[in-house]
Amino acid sequence: MTRIQLACLDMAGTTVADDGMVERAFEHALVAMSVDDVRGAMSYVRQTMGRSKIEVCRALFADEDEAQTANELFEKEYGARCAAGEAQPIPGAEGAIRTMRDGGTAVCLTTGFSPVTRDTLIQALGWTDLVDLALSPADAGRGRPFPDMILTAVLRLNVDDVRAVAVAGDTTSDLLAGTRAGASIVAGVLTGAHDRADLEVAPHTHILRSIAELPELF
Repeated sequence: MTRIQLACLDMAGTTVADDGMVERAFEHALVAMSVDDVRGAMSYVRQTMGRSKIEVCRALFADEDEAQTANELFEKEYGARCAAGEAQPIPGAEGAIRTMRDGGTAVCLTTGFSPVTRDTLIQALGWTDLVDLALSPADAGRGRPFPDMILTAVLRLNVDDVRAVAVAGDTTSDLLAGTRAGASIVAGVLTGAHDRADLEVAPHTHILRSIAELPELF
């Protein structure tokens, strides 16, 4: 097997314990926008976990200004929850990241959040110096399920071969993005939005109980 040079890890639900934070922030935004069918909209939010948040808002609101407003409300609410200390790492995540980096594997965090919310979350966790790179859809072109963030990480971190990449995430969008990018390890984790039944229907190489198990694969 090709030596793994880069691990691209999702944030909320994979390395960061979500505990419904994303859903609560979305629901706050939908209520503030006076959406008639909040329950139906939230069903779509759950189905599309892992994807770019602004793209989810665009799917829910036909008007671009409304989509931008909803996204801003979501980002503000999620950021406030991070600042209040609600964000916590998945047990074993920090250790797994350190183990990978100590073994010579670069680590990139990927997320559907905007760069501002992503950085707020990283700072709240004290992870500024823990990883080599953090990317949002705005940094790469398109969000998941497209492979853009993973391929951007490959370029920025001078990885020799896409087969030297491992991808881990808690949603089917993570797994599809990793497969499309050509990663040799595409691992679903059972700590977030999608359960084993959901993850098993998406292309993958492994399903893990948590990110803590990822370093054992390489």
